[in-house]
Amino acid sequence: MALLDLVEYLDPAGNVLAARVPPDGSGELRLGSQCIVREGQLAFFARDGRFLDMLIPGRHTLTTANIPLLIELIKLPFGSKSPFRADVYYVNLQQHTDLKWGTPQPIPMRDSQFGMVRLRAFGTYIIQVAEPRKLLTAVVGTRGRFTVQDVEEQLRSSIIARVADVIAEWMRERKLSVIDLATEYDELSESAHTALKPDFSNLGLELTRFYINTITMPEELEKRLDQAGGVAAMGGLDGYTRFKAAEALEDAAKSGGGGLAGAGVGLGVGMNLGALMGGALAPSSQPSQAPTSPPAAQTKPCPKCNAAVPVGAKFCNECGASLLPAACPKCGAVGAPGAKFCIECGTAMH
Repeated sequence: MALLDLVEYLDPAGNVLAARVPPDGSGELRLGSQCIVREGQLAFFARDGRFLDMLIPGRHTLTTANIPLLIELIKLPFGSKSPFRADVYYVNLQQHTDLKWGTPQPIPMRDSQFGMVRLRAFGTYIIQVAEPRKLLTAVVGTRGRFTVQDVEEQLRSSIIARVADVIAEWMRERKLSVIDLATEYDELSESAHTALKPDFSNLGLELTRFYINTITMPEELEKRLDQAGGVAAMGGLDGYTRFKAAEALEDAAKSGGGGLAGAGVGLGVGMNLGALMGGALAPSSQPSQAPTSPPAAQTKPCPKCNAAVPVGAKFCNECGASLLPAACPKCGAVGAPGAKFCIECGTAMH
């Protein structure tokens, strides 16, 4: 075993909470050896499984003056320069920032507006060692090195459990919906921070900052909310269907004449969608009647030869003229079948 005349520890990765020097067991020290403790560190001497003296930042020479508890347990049969075995643990007191947490699976929640919803939450937090002795005795034990990653999984488990309770209680007490939570992140983060402090303190750690950055809903619910928002923005279902029909016509005009037939069908469906949905949703107030004979087929005159053709026909059965809406070759506006001039810009249609 090597004789340690200089004891120090550097953390190049910046993620170490506590480390032992040497990492694989006790080291051979002797009076007069140097121990360097840097800012943001504390050094603890241990012998026979007991944590004894603590050194603060600075350069220390091991003497009976600065490690009296350790010297009392050392038998020096060969003089003051004889080596003795001891463990030196360095504890990092600096903050460990930008640690991330998130719910691996959606959490069911009762919603005041949508009933039962499944939410996921994500955020960040900051920790640092608050009680070094508790960390060393309760968590680190005999490990040669203990990093943030070694305890991160346990911390995440505590965070997910506490955050789920806080969000559920917040929604229940304030009768909030999931769509209201985006304005409550600061208050939710503070409540979760308070609830999590004891769990971190039991490990000798302090949760200095805790943030809930986002709470997400299932993708299906987000799509429905977007659709409901579009209906409201258009002034109701009738305005929304007219808007969608106008979009279809615009797309058909941009794609050329080949899409006009589809646009005409889409326009008819769109204009009647509100009436169809309203009739389907409205309760029936008329008594049932016996079935009647189907009405006679309706006709309309051909704009070119004036022959009677069935409603919905695309071409005249007498002269073959097109009965589809015609698009203006200049501005793209859709006019009535057989129109000779554009109703928007006056350009000749043929």
